[in-house]
Amino acid sequence: MTESFRIRPARTSDVAAIKALVAPLADQRILMAKETVAYYESIQEFLIAESFDGEVIGCGALHIMWEDLAEVRTLAAADTWRGQGVGHVIVEHLLQQARNVGVARVFCLTFEVDFFTRHGFAVMADQTAVDPTVYSELLRSHDEGVAEFLDLARVKPNTLGNTRMIREFGQQEIGAGQGWV
Repeated sequence: MTESFRIRPARTSDVAAIKALVAPLADQRILMAKETVAYYESIQEFLIAESFDGEVIGCGALHIMWEDLAEVRTLAAADTWRGQGVGHVIVEHLLQQARNVGVARVFCLTFEVDFFTRHGFAVMADQTAVDPTVYSELLRSHDEGVAEFLDLARVKPNTLGNTRMIREFGQQEIGAGQGWV
C-alpha cells in the first residue's frame, strides 16, 4: 500500500472501471479489449488500485495457466496516475499472489519491456517454454492468453510488436509469505 492509493481484490462493480482503463490502451493497440462477459468471468483474477477517494486508478490480473505457470494480464493505470507507481505496486502484488499459489514462472506479453525487466522478467529465449506433454494440454485451452504464450499462428495479428517475457522464481520464493490461517 502507498500513501495515495491502495490495492484490493476486484469486485463485479469494478468491471465498468476496468473497461474504461483498458479502452484507451486498446485503441492504441497496447492491450486487447475484451467482451464485458470476459471481465465478469475473470473478475476474481483482478486486483484494483483505488485512490483514497474511491476512484479506480489501475488494474491487473493474474491468470493461472498451468501448475507452475501464470500470466500477468490487463495491467493498466489511469493516464493521470501513470508514473506514480500504480503499475509497480499492482505487479508486485500479482507476483506475490503467484508465489502464494505455488507458481514458479509468470509470463507476460508486453510492449513495456523495460518496466517488466525492472520486475525481474526476461525476454523469453526458449519459445517452447513447456514440455511437449504440457504443450499438448495447453493447446486444448480456449484462452487467448494461453495461445499467445504458446505463440500460435492464429494470435500473431494480435501480438505484433509485443515481447514475450517470463519471470522465474527460485524455490525459496514459491509459497513464501504463506502462513496457516
